Formats: sequence, C-alpha cells, structure tokens
Amino acid sequence: MDTPAELGNFLRTRRALLRPEDVGLPSYGGQRRVPGLRREELALLAGVSTAYYTRLEQGQSVNASDGVLDALARALRLDADEHAHLRNLARPGRATRRPAPRPAGVRPGVRQLAEAMGEVPVVVLDHRYDVLHWNALGHALTGGHLAADAPERPATRPNAQRMLFLDPHARELYPRWELEARRAVAALRLEAGEHPEDRALAELIGELCMKSPEFTALWARHKVLSCTSGTKDFHHPLVGAMTLSYEMLRAPAAEGAAQSVLAYSAEPGSPSEAALRLLTSTLTAPAPRVEHDRQRPTVR
Repeated sequence: MDTPAELGNFLRTRRALLRPEDVGLPSYGGQRRVPGLRREELALLAGVSTAYYTRLEQGQSVNASDGVLDALARALRLDADEHAHLRNLARPGRATRRPAPRPAGVRPGVRQLAEAMGEVPVVVLDHRYDVLHWNALGHALTGGHLAADAPERPATRPNAQRMLFLDPHARELYPRWELEARRAVAALRLEAGEHPEDRALAELIGELCMKSPEFTALWARHKVLSCTSGTKDFHHPLVGAMTLSYEMLRAPAAEGAAQSVLAYSAEPGSPSEAALRLLTSTLTAPAPRVEHDRQRPTVR
C-alpha cells in the first residue's frame, strides 16, 4: 500500500465532503470547479500555507507535526476514527515491506474462552479478518456451510471480508448486506492504515478490488470506522430472522499480533433469543435413529 498516496486520497475525499457554508466560509455562489472545499480554503481553516498543504496532499511531506494534523482534523471535521487514521497515514513509520508472515493461530487462552462461551456465538479474528477460530455456535451462525475445522488449517482458513464480498451465502445471511459491506470496508481501511507494511493485508485488498465491484466502489470512498459494537441482522437458513448485538473485544497475542473476540447476543425474551436458542438446539440434538429393514432369518 502506497501510504503517501493513501494520505493524499484520504485528504481529498474528506475535503470534497465539506462545502464552504458548512465551515463558515463565503461560497460567493456560482458553479465551483471542484466539489467541496478548495485546497486554499482548507489551508486557511487549518492555519497552514496553501503550498504546504498541497505538498502534504501530494505525498511530498512526511513530517507533519501533531499540531498540523490536529488542525487539519478540526478543519475537516474528522471524527475520532478518521483522526486516528489521518495520523496513521501521515506517520507510517519506516518499516519496509516484508514477506507475508506465517499465518498465526488462535491463542490458547482465547480458544479456551471461546469454547467456554458455549451458548454465545463467538468468532476469533486477526487484524486481516482471518477467522482463527469459532466455537460451535459461532460456526453455525456465520459459516455453517463451511467445514467446522476450516480455521485450524491455514490453507482453508476463512476470511470474513472475503466471505462477505465473494461468498454468495453471505448475500442470503445478511438481509442488510449493503450496510454490512459499508461497515466492513470502513473497518478494513482503518486496519490498513495501522498496518501499512502488511503485505498479506495488501494482497487481500487487491484481491477484493479485482473481484468485487462493490468493494472497489466502497474502498474508493476512504471511509474509516471502528466497528467494535452494534447490531447485525441475520436471516439464517435454519432458524430465520434474528437481530443480534455484537461486541468486538481485543485480546493481545504473541508476536504483537492482536486477536479480536467477536461475540453475539440476543435481547432477552425477544424472538431473536428464541431463534438463537433454536440454533443452539441443532448443535446438541441427537442424530435421528435410522431403522434399516433387515430380512429376518427364517426359523425352521
């Protein structure tokens, strides 16, 4: 990922979202040549020279101070996630591109936690949204059409982003697929800003851009969002409609690679809770006994 180019693209897309009247500047009417604020208008609001801001947007300045970045964030009216993303892009570090590391496995303590939460759907993800582990209910909820042990083998390990955009089952599982897609891309872009040197992450983004026009269009918006809690709508093939709350809990792991525990729950007493219990019952129900017709031996 070309971080200077990403910084310029991010600044341009945020600048295009603001109109002069939104920030107290005169618009003077008439047709403007560019959408949103002009470079000189944003530079004025941020208290920097137009020449300096232009260099920053063109990726020619990599030493912006905290004060300048904070001023730009205020001028662009960035939220907390966007502000953090701006700093990540402006301060990518000096790490060079390394070969894709060996896929990490789930941390033993995290696995134990997921398995202990038997009545709660749990999916363990890394920063690339690779599924490192899921408990039985997490598998049944989000990936029942895949092998239960798929996350244990790096060659077949599912990826939540790839599933959402390239797996047709996801279109049926999420009735509000467009909303899920917007949130997923915004969260992935935030991770990309935090891990600019991760070649495997860049390859995932490249694959999705080539194979999914929807992903490409959303990626070009440069929206960032930390999706750590909220609700998701499901239409499960076995139990029907559910609205579940989710919490994303970050757990540190070996070698500095964080792992996130994604846990779902239903409102007590709701139809969604009943549906989730019904899904749970499909995991524990005994297999139906099949009676085979056998020809009894003739008694002489």
